Amino acid sequence: MTDALHIDVPHTDGTLAVIALSGEFDIATAPAVRARALDLIADGHPDLVADLAGVTFCDSSGLGALVGIWRCAKDADGSLTLAAIPDRLGRLLGVTGMDTFLPAYPSVDAALAARRGNRTTA
Repeated sequence: MTDALHIDVPHTDGTLAVIALSGEFDIATAPAVRARALDLIADGHPDLVADLAGVTFCDSSGLGALVGIWRCAKDADGSLTLAAIPDRLGRLLGVTGMDTFLPAYPSVDAALAARRGNRTTA
């Protein structure tokens, strides 16, 4: 039995948007996540915070989607920040080295506070 993926956008503010995922982030769902994130970037929100608290499973397709989203955000002079990463996914990001270029925070609030801090110091 699979845990269907849900994609929500609970927050947008200027160039920033939060995309919240819950369920399985895998070969079947990664294209929808990537498409939704690219839509947000195209709509003027190139700074994305991915709330991963509800992700129950992530395979290499999900990781590939995150890299693709990060690249597209960078190309649009934006960024991708991860928030509330489940332990298993955090270990996977560490093993693959993705944690070296994708900043992560323990919560969406912490990620948003860091983004606000970067805006005032940049």
